[in-house]
Amino acid sequence: MSKIKKNLLKHLQEEVYCKLGISKVHGIGVFALRTIPKGVNPMRTWHDVEEVEFTHHDLKGLPRSVRKELDIFCYYTDEVMHIPSVGMNTMNMAVYLNHSKKPSVAYQKNGQLKTLRTIRSGEELMLDYDISFGEKHIFE
Repeated sequence: MSKIKKNLLKHLQEEVYCKLGISKVHGIGVFALRTIPKGVNPMRTWHDVEEVEFTHHDLKGLPRSVRKELDIFCYYTDEVMHIPSVGMNTMNMAVYLNHSKKPSVAYQKNGQLKTLRTIRSGEELMLDYDISFGEKHIFE
């Protein structure tokens, strides 16, 4: 068996924990495929993804539909927007994490997610946006 096949099988066995599904909280959410232990990154990937910072002026010439997609799926402030270095045609499941004041996952200083407790199979993973993004979020 090739090295890539061995590594991929190991990844599937040991690191694939999540799927997308319909959330009772809001739209689409991230759910546990199986029990996820406390202290692991439930969405570990092989891709090194960095966020690239753009001013809103830099993005002004993009098609309106693309700008709307960036508004939905990218973190931004009044001054800048952070866009994944892999572009927008590769899915980052973490953008579907819904907000809760009782989160089950949190971002670490290194930008990686970590489970705060054991998460049961079928349970929706939740993130506290206020803590993760350093500002107050109000939802209607």
